[in-house]
Amino acid sequence: QVQLVESGGGLVQAGGSLRLSCAVSGSGVVVMHWYRQAPGQQREWVATIRTGGTTDYAGSVKGRFTISRDNGKNTVFLQMNSLRPEDTAAYYCNAQRAWGDTYWGQGTQVTVSS
Repeated sequence: QVQLVESGGGLVQAGGSLRLSCAVSGSGVVVMHWYRQAPGQQREWVATIRTGGTTDYAGSVKGRFTISRDNGKNTVFLQMNSLRPEDTAAYYCNAQRAWGDTYWGQGTQVTVSS
């Protein structure tokens, strides 16, 4: 089993920054993702970091968001800069294990005011 706990969300003005954290407990995780879901919309993928450290980003956040991890603290981060009102959403971390099972956190709300 893997447990994920997100934190760091909040209210910020457009152009501001937030850093989300995802505390990971459990073993066997090979890939971590961040997703987000705005009201009335489908959940969308935001960013990925793999065991080897490679990363990928959705086009809408590339150049503004950075996914990283602290292996010693078993935590994955999402640094979000130059935030826009359209970034407003609940943000979720997702863990994928080597044998294919996946886990979700409870989400943390990010609200960007114009």
